[in-house]
Amino acid sequence: MTDYLIHIQYLGFRFHGWQRQPGVKTVESMLIKTLERILGTAKVKILGASRTDAMVSARHSAFCLSLEADTDIAALVADLNAHLPADIRILGGEPAPLGFNIINSPRTKTYHYYFSFGKKAHPFCAPFLTPFPDDLDIDLMKAGAVLFEGKHDFRQYCTRPGEQTRVRRRILLSRIDQNRDMAAGFFPGETWVYRIRAKGFLRNQVRLMMGQLVCLGRGDIGVKGVEQSLSGVQDTPLKTIAPASGLMLHHIEFDPDISGRAPEGQNPVGEYE
Repeated sequence: MTDYLIHIQYLGFRFHGWQRQPGVKTVESMLIKTLERILGTAKVKILGASRTDAMVSARHSAFCLSLEADTDIAALVADLNAHLPADIRILGGEPAPLGFNIINSPRTKTYHYYFSFGKKAHPFCAPFLTPFPDDLDIDLMKAGAVLFEGKHDFRQYCTRPGEQTRVRRRILLSRIDQNRDMAAGFFPGETWVYRIRAKGFLRNQVRLMMGQLVCLGRGDIGVKGVEQSLSGVQDTPLKTIAPASGLMLHHIEFDPDISGRAPEGQNPVGEYE
């Protein structure tokens, strides 16, 4: 088998997540269906670097494509983009190094959560950001976001953890900034982005963290409530989870021996930097 590292971006609003599932439309199933048509074979194997949930988008993600024979990767990328729907685009591809494992290879993931608050947004915003109706104390939320940085017990920030789930995780970056990444004429006048980076995340962890910050911003809890949720004293999962459509996998960065980006000339400037 020959392995290729393929870089991809997609709008997740109409998909039931990444992972292939019977009876629903997913990003993985759309890719496999398109690859089988292009390659003329039913023996297509792909493995994604991240399994995003329903309605979650990706500005830059990646998957490993295993084929029984070498292929012209540039031509395959062009064919994929010609046949995939408009809400999925292949950024580029490259041969994967010998022994590369897209799941176990050292990497970091950066997620962005886009939101506004105070009033209902234009309906066209729905795929890109979440409008929270309450007036939020954004400065308090900024202070709360920093508390997540470092190594903490995130057992309350995981949906249905298993017995072997490793709940102590290190957050490399956690902050809220004014959104200057995305703009549209129908966006509210002021929008915000929660940025978070780590080597890996628990199930629904980012959305539960965003939900906790919203609770902080509207006064349901205080800073001490956030600190206590990271202590590991309680194991009951938090109840407030932010909607999925504001969440975006912004970038996956692999170990330095893996490029982690599309080959030169195939990466549109600014697409996922």
